[in-house]
Amino acid sequence: MNRTAIFRHPLFLAHDPGYDHVESPERLRVIYEEVDTVADRFLFPDFAAADEKLLALNHGKQLIARVKGSSGRPFTVFDPDTRASAQSWEAAALAAGAAARGVDLLVAGEIDNGFALVRPPGHHAEADHAMGFCLFNNIAVAARHALVNRGLERVFIFDWDLHHGNGTQHSFYDTDRVFYCSTHQYPHYPGSGAWPETGSGRGQGHTLNLPLPGGQDDAFFAGVCNDIVAPLIRAYRPQLLLVSAGYDIYHGDPLGSMRVTEAGFGYMARKLLDTAAEVCCGRVLFCLEGGYNLTGLRRGVRAVLDQMTGHGSSERAVTALAGSRAPEGILAQAQRLIPLLQNG
Repeated sequence: MNRTAIFRHPLFLAHDPGYDHVESPERLRVIYEEVDTVADRFLFPDFAAADEKLLALNHGKQLIARVKGSSGRPFTVFDPDTRASAQSWEAAALAAGAAARGVDLLVAGEIDNGFALVRPPGHHAEADHAMGFCLFNNIAVAARHALVNRGLERVFIFDWDLHHGNGTQHSFYDTDRVFYCSTHQYPHYPGSGAWPETGSGRGQGHTLNLPLPGGQDDAFFAGVCNDIVAPLIRAYRPQLLLVSAGYDIYHGDPLGSMRVTEAGFGYMARKLLDTAAEVCCGRVLFCLEGGYNLTGLRRGVRAVLDQMTGHGSSERAVTALAGSRAPEGILAQAQRLIPLLQNG
């Protein structure tokens, strides 16, 4: 059985953006209840909050100070969508610390894979401002930590959230040390993530956006993983794979119109894990992003965890997706990048 680490903490439930906000503590509570039913499968490592030096690898001093300044205050508004409560600073710093600790344990070979089940989410947070429910960019901090503090040269980030991870893209847009690939509904919040956004300077060709109109299902996402994401990972040869795992592509999510089921999440996880086993010693860290249908969160996260621990290999609905192919138009757009990576 794989050594799968879960990064969880009660403090993540203390972050409360306000009454009737869609990004509620209940999102994580239902996931934790599901994890508890199979807790014997997992490791639960200790981890600490990211200190200001670690956060500063990806964020400016003013943002860090502003989020820290919300500590103890019952309500702080960063933008119309993004709010903090008295313990949000502590929760946000701990979420980034959880992702960084996952990197540490993967690089040290102490775990096979991990899932940071954290709040607040992170992929919209820019270097200098919070937005889109996100205070700090957890996965970007983890990638910076891997490159700066753990000596890695190449990190691949795949973001399957419904929304484009503008903050993550902008964090690494001008570097070839991180490849960022995103599937997302478009045009949709935050409005970024069009096809022509492919990187700049040394990062040219190391950002791949797959903007989608909505309505895409399990077979579509499986085909994208089979024909685009997995070949890109093989071509780029990262030493670590990070996944912004958003469950708002689940059918019935209130913020989008994708049609992914737990079988689709399970297949994407399996394909990524198998590809990582070929390329980077199986080092994969999933980090929770969005997802606002509680059933989708419970079932989708469980499907991924089953694959991570090796308990989902016989699921017929998942296995049936192995033959899915990406649509020709999207495949042609993406394939032009692979020779560049192989030669770079």
